[in-house]
Amino acid sequence: MFSKLVILLPLLISAVASQDTNFTYNGFRSVNLSLDGIATITSNGLLELTNDTKRQTGHAFYPTPISFKNSSNDIAFSFSTTFVFAIVSEYPTLSGHGMAFVIAPTRGLPGALPSPYLGLFNETNNGNSTNHVVAIELDTIQNHEFNDINDNHVGVDINRMDSATSTPAGYYATSGGFMNLTLISGHPMQVWVEYDGVKKQINVTLAPINVDKPKIPLLSLSHDLSSIINKTMYVGFSSSTGSVLTSHYVLGWSFKMNGKAQELVLSQLPKLPRELLEDWELDYGPHRFKYKDLYIATKGFRDKELLGSGGFGRVYKGVLPTSKIEIAVKKVTLSWSQRFQVIKGVASGLLYLHEGWDQVVIHRDLKASNVLLDGELNGRLGDFGLARLYDHGTDPQTTHVVGTLGYLAPEHTRSGKATRSTDVFAFGAFMLEVACGRRPIQYGPSENSILVDWVFSHLSQGEIIEARDPKFGSNYVAEELQLVLKLGLLCSHSEAAARPSMRQVVQYLEGDVPFPDLTSLGLSSTGLTFARRDGFDDFFMSYPSSTNQAFSHTSSIAESLLSGGR
Repeated sequence: MFSKLVILLPLLISAVASQDTNFTYNGFRSVNLSLDGIATITSNGLLELTNDTKRQTGHAFYPTPISFKNSSNDIAFSFSTTFVFAIVSEYPTLSGHGMAFVIAPTRGLPGALPSPYLGLFNETNNGNSTNHVVAIELDTIQNHEFNDINDNHVGVDINRMDSATSTPAGYYATSGGFMNLTLISGHPMQVWVEYDGVKKQINVTLAPINVDKPKIPLLSLSHDLSSIINKTMYVGFSSSTGSVLTSHYVLGWSFKMNGKAQELVLSQLPKLPRELLEDWELDYGPHRFKYKDLYIATKGFRDKELLGSGGFGRVYKGVLPTSKIEIAVKKVTLSWSQRFQVIKGVASGLLYLHEGWDQVVIHRDLKASNVLLDGELNGRLGDFGLARLYDHGTDPQTTHVVGTLGYLAPEHTRSGKATRSTDVFAFGAFMLEVACGRRPIQYGPSENSILVDWVFSHLSQGEIIEARDPKFGSNYVAEELQLVLKLGLLCSHSEAAARPSMRQVVQYLEGDVPFPDLTSLGLSSTGLTFARRDGFDDFFMSYPSSTNQAFSHTSSIAESLLSGGR
């Protein structure tokens, strides 16, 4: 009898202690977590739930079960947790699929599917009352099957992917105004989840990492979790990827039963990979602004906010809508002659990368927002973060698809192989964007949403010059503009073999050789197409497309100055 008491006593002590379980991780270096799927802890202490692997899940759980009740039929205890996360995608405006803080009866959620199921459920058990799962989802893909409100929301999931309540991501500032947040921005954000066992209420709060916890929760749900939560449960995180390569990180995590979770020490959290966020941005905030924010700050660039005019543009005063910081914004307006010089400058730079260096350099992300302008507004190709090198005369290796939608060549999305010809395709999209003042792919279901189709329709009607940016007025050289539009179409051909080399492109632009007659090349609308759906099924959960248009959504092109200073 005595030996039995010796054995049982530690178990009783453990059960009582778990009622007040609390832990705080300011980073996860040397932390013992239960990981499965593709989840891992990086060398500097980041919990990486997913990496650049498609259609996979990642789970990370506190290894010990936690007592949430005194007995199976008792009421659930109160608890609170807070964590800092970051989501970064290969595309600025697309992701897959999100992540969730989860309370579950088992570690690892066996049988759970990736993509829209977030590694929580599968087609068979979704909605079953026997799941006993509560999750706070940070969802970045709109799935109509689960009645998602949008592709950027926070929700409370109880035994099913259809959220019991959800709301767009954001927070309530001290002034009471609602501030939108983009979950896939790559910037760290903090979440607070609190359940009051007496009031039977869940509160979820979200804020940027440099903002104190808002007084008003983002969402609240009155729901008794006693019938959902078992006596003992596991707590942790779940995440999944789809077709878009996305990394989901947790930087720090704190949890407490029957009390308030300890605050995280933000200065001790591990740094994100440098390509996600620069150190100065953590210290001073992001210095990259959306055109919409600058438009609001300057009250639509109205004349009353004009400070003065200078070389190549006008300067306006403004106040940023979120931080209330006073700024001065120079709105650059490029004439046709200046844009033509930019095009030729970028073409020369790309030719050097392809043929002029010791190795072939494939840029892989040529787009308007990666073109820099010097003091004289000469175009310079920048951002070589995705570039790949290979020896002249050899074939490039197959890699996963990277780049920006609207600039991706069809064969690139099919094979994953980036070549000089895929760079030429992107340069064609860039030329059309600069000449037309329109994005390669416009939002919405318009028949004119794909720029190359729109330009070709003007060509087929014998009026290609009408595709020009209306901001030019009559101040353009018709021969130059027609050349750029036609060359842009040729570079955008769906067949790689039909596209010119960058050496030929430069020769055409400089007038060294005459531009060929497009009709003699057999150019038709069927040969002008952006990448089809192959390998991008998940995109279409959120972004509808028309019959002949593969994409109706594109990454932000930073409202590029090269697109007319829009």
